[in-house]
Amino acid sequence: MEAEARTWRRGQGCTRSGFTHGGNKDDWESSPLRALIKSGENEMRVHFEGTDEYTQFPTLVEFQQQGLTDYYTALTPFTKEEDGARDRRDGMMTSWATDRAGGWTDEDLGALRRIIPRLGVAVKLYNRETRGANVVLAYLGTHAGKRVLDGQIKLGDGENIYAVMWYSDLRGSTPLADSLPPEEFIGVLNTYFDCTAGAVLDHGGEVLRFIGDAVLGIFYMEGPGGSEPAARVALAAARDVEKRMDEVNRQREAAGQEPLGFGLGLHVGEIMFGNIGVSERIEFSVIGAAANEVARLEGLTKELGGTVVVSEAFASLMSGTWPSLGRHALRGVSHEQEVFGLPQR
Repeated sequence: MEAEARTWRRGQGCTRSGFTHGGNKDDWESSPLRALIKSGENEMRVHFEGTDEYTQFPTLVEFQQQGLTDYYTALTPFTKEEDGARDRRDGMMTSWATDRAGGWTDEDLGALRRIIPRLGVAVKLYNRETRGANVVLAYLGTHAGKRVLDGQIKLGDGENIYAVMWYSDLRGSTPLADSLPPEEFIGVLNTYFDCTAGAVLDHGGEVLRFIGDAVLGIFYMEGPGGSEPAARVALAAARDVEKRMDEVNRQREAAGQEPLGFGLGLHVGEIMFGNIGVSERIEFSVIGAAANEVARLEGLTKELGGTVVVSEAFASLMSGTWPSLGRHALRGVSHEQEVFGLPQR
């Protein structure tokens, strides 16, 4: 979210709205707030009575039609303005309108000028806390992010959990990276992540890490009978990835581009979820045999020629006819395991 707004109207209370990057662009460009930023000033007043200067702003025309008489807006920066960076400053904008006949008095404007900086202090603190939380959740995921925000940042802090694990990888990424300019390759990666990581998130899972072009995800098992529901949503996410990648490849082939391939492993087991690293640099991650095995399962897709391989432990969580792909030795695992493809829809 690029900006957040609170709007109070007499008799209606306060409402909240958000503005995403790139959204509401036309409304913003024609707003008095945008005009204030472009003017280089920190405040602007528009009187509706006896003038038509407000008609260039659709918002103010609506205000005048609603019976308002005077409008005042102020810019309160939170950081020092740098050359050419006025549009990118962090700060608060407030606008105030009245329906009093004659508009604002000098005393009214003086009171607003005293109140606004004090309001800015509270907004800055709220903004800093909210932004920090958003950054943590975006980079670590919801579960890990909340743990960090709760103060679990000590090296070694963690817990054992039993969960469905997801590991997907992009096929042919090395030659693809060599053949494309870096910015184009990043675009391809983000398209692939939108298909894979996007499916995990859309089905209630959590993305723990991006490992190069691989996605490590998890589906939590919560409550009675949690194993089967977690496996079912993971299976639904796997189906969704196939659908998304098919659509992406139709578009790529129509544009004369090579289709993208992927491999996906699904497994279930106990993992250690917590802080690893050194005291100066900590990472919240998962470790354990099951986490290694799910990556090995994904690696089998290259040998077996399919896109999805699931473990016997995963398949046993749900009824159905799972096509066996044979018994295979997983690198680093002492015994062979039977693995399966996805059942028919």
